[in-house]
Amino acid sequence: MDYQITGTTVLTGLLGSPVAHSISPLMHNESFRALGLDYAYLCFDVGTDGLAAAVEGLRAMGARGWNATMPDKNLMCKLADRLSPASEISGAVNTIVNDNGVLTGYTTDGIGYMRSAEEAGFHLPGKIMTLLGGGGAATAILVQAALDGMKEIRVFNIKDAFYDRLVSLAAQLNERTSCRVTVHPLPDDRALRTSIEESHILTNGTGVGMAPHTDACILPDDSFLRPDLIVSDVIYNPRETKLLSMAKEKGCPYFNGLHMLLYQGAASFELWTGQKMPVELIKEKYFKE
Repeated sequence: MDYQITGTTVLTGLLGSPVAHSISPLMHNESFRALGLDYAYLCFDVGTDGLAAAVEGLRAMGARGWNATMPDKNLMCKLADRLSPASEISGAVNTIVNDNGVLTGYTTDGIGYMRSAEEAGFHLPGKIMTLLGGGGAATAILVQAALDGMKEIRVFNIKDAFYDRLVSLAAQLNERTSCRVTVHPLPDDRALRTSIEESHILTNGTGVGMAPHTDACILPDDSFLRPDLIVSDVIYNPRETKLLSMAKEKGCPYFNGLHMLLYQGAASFELWTGQKMPVELIKEKYFKE
């Protein structure tokens, strides 16, 4: 069908800074066209200083909803009227749904990770995970994985600004879910090696190994890996990080963060429209490995 902006077109979009590089407008607008939905998705370069005013403007204009990316995710949590359990626990929102002026905040990053794992053939609930990192991506994975029924998650992070927050988050998850969450300091190669030996999956939730620093690796060497260990990396540029190259050489099953990006967007799309994103079409056009 022809795709045109009309007098009834429903507004969605992305708030953050910078946003010009985002693939979200391509995947969402392509999906709207494919399903014949009178929606449009735009990017707005808005940092934290202007976020409250932007949110009130979008609310007043009746925008159906929007995504939030860095640096806006934590403040967006405070600007929402209601929060999903994952957003309440993590303190972050990447998706807002506007229902007649009432803003509900969700975080779909962890949903994206869990679905990407499932699509890659790995059913994670009931399993043990070693998770590296304490930033936004790692936190989203931690919270959603615990809510989805992981048996145990061992988080390793350097003692930086995130560490105390991780300890507090672990306490909340231990109280509110059946998942056992523990937090451990890095570097501690002995504890990390033991944790990985006892885990079903190792997940790098840090930016270590991301372009342009592609020679970096979160693990000291491949002796931490074994052939039946699932290895995942939230990074998708490059598609194959040094960690994933080591995993491939060791014979480990592995997957990168590319489809986490796809499925977090698909979850937002469904929250706004009530329809499922045509992910196979979007994969073919924008997410080829």
